[in-house]
Amino acid sequence: MRRREFIAGLGSAAVALPLAARAQLSAMPVVGFLNSQSADGYAHLVRAFRQGLGETGFVEGRNVAIEYRWAETQNDRLPALAADLVSRQVRVIAANTFAALASRAATTTIPIVFVTAGNPVELGLVASLSRPGGNVTGVTELSVEVGPKRLELLHDLIPTANIMALLVNPTNPSLAEPLSRDLQAAARTLGLQLHVLQASTERDFDTVFAALRQLGAGALMIGSDGLFTNRREQLAALALRHAVPTIFEDREFAEAGGLMTYGGSFTHAYRQAGVYTGRILKGDRPADLPVEQATRIELVINMKTAKALGLTFPLTLLGRADEVIE
Repeated sequence: MRRREFIAGLGSAAVALPLAARAQLSAMPVVGFLNSQSADGYAHLVRAFRQGLGETGFVEGRNVAIEYRWAETQNDRLPALAADLVSRQVRVIAANTFAALASRAATTTIPIVFVTAGNPVELGLVASLSRPGGNVTGVTELSVEVGPKRLELLHDLIPTANIMALLVNPTNPSLAEPLSRDLQAAARTLGLQLHVLQASTERDFDTVFAALRQLGAGALMIGSDGLFTNRREQLAALALRHAVPTIFEDREFAEAGGLMTYGGSFTHAYRQAGVYTGRILKGDRPADLPVEQATRIELVINMKTAKALGLTFPLTLLGRADEVIE
């Protein structure tokens, strides 16, 4: 079949669709899913978001469409991606931290549902957690707030190490700066020296782990950032290869071979973001939906990795663990 005939056939097929089916397609609400990272590391979180939508009666492709936009770690692309979704008049925009900030700058009318590890009030996303106001609400894991506790856990595990390191992404100052500030204060309280290392792409990881050896750092805390979440398997493998005890925020890091995690569940956060998105599609206003905070912070320990690193966990620390991966 010639190309012209093929295209004509497509047009005829579209015309041949039943009127009711075409009306249903045009009437289907569209959700914009905007993220600063890439799709490959977020598949399980996208599934959780769809699950939340499903709990409110919305199934992708049946009665809701989702337009996905990924910035591929290039935050400077987010304003244009947000503007594109606004121009398409999507009904709701679901976004992670940096993407939510870009979306908020792009529209004051289209509802925005965020997922963030930071404090959304300090980030300027909402007026308050209980009364968000405006067109923005969402879910926070408050991962930055429990950062000092992660440092304390590393200190409990390796009390002889007086030099620690923190990894942050300098292109995400909204999370990197408050975390660095809080961790430096916590380190002084514990009598530790803390070095802040930076990685803005995965190409920086090898340099970071080489610096750890030069600094004599006894352990590493990975800061809250989508880049690190997206590359958790790579970071876990590097930490094991360089024999660096490491703690991160989400349990998937421990499942991927990381030593220890302490934080809320981002899977739950994205599921709840899906629920909020569905509720807004049904008529709820973002201003009336209080920001949901993590209600359960879990400590997960990977004992296989601990043995590979030659570490013995104190019984007091093991007793505090919510899960131990053997």
